[in-house]
Parts: sequence; structure tokens; C-alpha cells
Amino acid sequence: MGVLSWPSDSELDRVKKMVAEMGGVSVNVVKIVVSPYRICPLGAHIDHQGGIVSAMTINKGIILGFVPSASSQVLLRSGQFSGEVRFRVDQIQLPKHSAKSNGTMEEYKWGCYAKGAVYALQRGGNELKQGITGFLCGSEGLDSSGLSSSAAVGIAYLLALESANNMTVSPTENIEYDRLIENEYLGLKNGILDQSAILLSSNGCLTCMDCKTKLHKLVRPPKQNAESKFPYKILLAFSGLKQAITTNPGYNRRVTECREAAQILLKAAGKEVEPVLSNVEQKEFDAHKSKLEPDLGRRAEHYFSENTRVMKGLEAWACGDFEQFGKLISASGLSSIQNYECGCEPLIQLYEILLKAPGVYGARFSGAGFRGCCVAFVNSNYAYEAASFVKNEYFKLQPELASHLNQDSAVVICDSGDCARALSLR
Repeated sequence: MGVLSWPSDSELDRVKKMVAEMGGVSVNVVKIVVSPYRICPLGAHIDHQGGIVSAMTINKGIILGFVPSASSQVLLRSGQFSGEVRFRVDQIQLPKHSAKSNGTMEEYKWGCYAKGAVYALQRGGNELKQGITGFLCGSEGLDSSGLSSSAAVGIAYLLALESANNMTVSPTENIEYDRLIENEYLGLKNGILDQSAILLSSNGCLTCMDCKTKLHKLVRPPKQNAESKFPYKILLAFSGLKQAITTNPGYNRRVTECREAAQILLKAAGKEVEPVLSNVEQKEFDAHKSKLEPDLGRRAEHYFSENTRVMKGLEAWACGDFEQFGKLISASGLSSIQNYECGCEPLIQLYEILLKAPGVYGARFSGAGFRGCCVAFVNSNYAYEAASFVKNEYFKLQPELASHLNQDSAVVICDSGDCARALSLR
């Protein structure tokens, strides 16, 4: 349950060695891209409605080692998954759900994110000529965990392909490219929170993103001691449930319900604009919410209350008021359960255990709560005690799921991290 720097020298050496063997090159020419996982303390489930969200990266994530392949050929292997992926960057990629797609099982293998990256770059008008030989691995045990590992993977492939093809691409452009991977290529109806956090975050800062205007800012809390360290740690408590969000209909259904609520509210307000809740003013919601069916009313209530929590949370973070910040996180988690109606019994139990753990400021699901983990902010002095408490209490309630977890990583203590980037290696 210790905190390690990321990526470590041993992790980098392993990846470089694998790529060197795959490409028949020296380890000195292997390039490295790191793409961190993200957490969303406040702003749950409102990015797809153009809401205001907060996020930060952690010191765990995806490492992609690669070398240009001297042709259009892509050859990829994974540290987590078996087999290898081969395709050419000069082949036109079609969305997985397209009627013209091959429709083979190959489309559903782990390599679909690399193909999605090519699809997105092609959609952006880029002609790719240079493939890559690459080896990808993620922080052990953290895949399929509600930390947006999928967005981290997509961004890693984008950065590697852009580097191999000598492309200069801004973070803002890559946010859009990763949106194309998720929304168009994979058919997932999510917003831009994940990729924005991964591409824009800075160590120690809370990234605030207005998903309607695409404007963002970084908010740093005041330093608390002479060593300039922050007095909090991030806990990731894992449930043992693993399921890709693309296979759970609950996520896309909630997005559709938000749009249905927006459509009714906008019609009542006499506005003809895109049916997303960010186009509805608070006073319009208050005036017309009685017109919504109960389910749609709860979705809209979550949106407006969560937007308010984000704004209050930014103020608390800037003042270093972690107690207040944590209370808002926990309120977000409760609204996700009661109003957005996501989550499942094991994740809800884990959330409730975290709220009782010593030193925990606040907690909520990391992701939609259909699988994966919960995230909590905890006083640094209590991090190890809280981690032990959560692990022991969860085992009492869910012994079967807990038994499948690696007990050394059932609860992980993290620090904040930096944005996705190519590393400068000697």
C-alpha cells in the first residue's frame, strides 16, 4: 500500500527492453509516452451535458514504449493482454459499430484503441505514413477500474503515432481526437472530462473544465508545510468488479435520460437549442421541473446540484479547506446514487465504508459505479490506517469479491500526477 514514483526506472527499463526485442533495435532509441489515469473529485456525470467538472491525474497510468516501424505497419503487444495487434496506418479505419466494418472479433480485441487513434487522426484530415512497433502496459491491477484507463490508452496511442509521423498537435486537438475515438469509433456517449484531465492536468492542481465552452483552468491549494507537500493522499479502493463501460447499457441510458430532460425543459422555456442540460438555466429548471417524470427529474436535479458542488469545491480547494472539499465529494457520491441512480451494491458498500474510515475527508465512485473502485481524499497522517480499515471492512461484506483482489493492491495510496507526455530519455 506504499506510494511509488511513476514511472519507476524498473518499469521503464522493462518496457524499453520489450520494444527493443520486438523491433530489433537498441534500447537507446526506444521512445516512451506516459498517459496517467485520472480521478474526478467533483463533476460526476455532467460532462456530457456541458457541465463544469473537476479532475486531476494520479501517479499511476499507461506506459507505451515504441519505435517508428520504417513502414506503415503497426505491431503492438500488451503487458496485460495476450496476443498481438497488426494493421497498417494507411488503411482506412471504420467505426466498430459501422455496418461497413469487418464485424470480426478482431475489432473487439484490446487493439481497438490503436485503430481508433488512427481513425481519429484520419478524421482530422491527417495522412499517416509511419507505423509503430510498441509495447503497452498499465499500472498493475488498475485497468477496468473506473480511472479512465481507456482514455489513457487512446491518448497514449495518439501521442505515439503523432511522434512517429512528426506531427505537432496541441492538447486541445488531442482532446477532440480522443473524443472521436470514444464517441465515434467505439460508440460511447461520454463527454470530454477524461481526456481533458489526462492532457491538461498538473501535479498538485485541480483541473477545472467547462465542458460547454472547452475553457479550463488549474487551481492549486496553498502549500501547508516547509517541505511544500500537500496534506492529503488519494485512496483507490477496489471492488473486484470488472466490466468495460461499453458493455453496460446503464451508462448510455443515463446520458439519453439527461438529454430527454433537457429537451422537455427547453421546450417549456421556449428555447430551440441543443438538448443538453447546460443550455437550461437554473431558474428555468426551477420553474419547469414539475413537468419532468420522476426519473428525468432526478437526472436533472443531479446535474444542477453537481454544478453547484463543483463551484463550491473549487473555492474550498483554493483555500486549502480539505474538510469542506471532502464533504462536497461525499455529497456528490450520494447524489450519484440517489439522483443519477448509478452504482451497484458492492460499490455502494465500499463508498459507505470509506466515509467511516479514519482521516477520510470524502469519497465517491470513480466512474459510474457499475464496476471498478471508489476514490477518497484522506489526511496524509491517516492514509495507511484508513487503507487497512477499508480493506478489512470490505472483506467482511463482500468476501467473494475481496478474495479475488490482490491484497497488496486492494487499496492503493496515490499522489496527484502530471499530464500525458513523451518522456525525455537519455
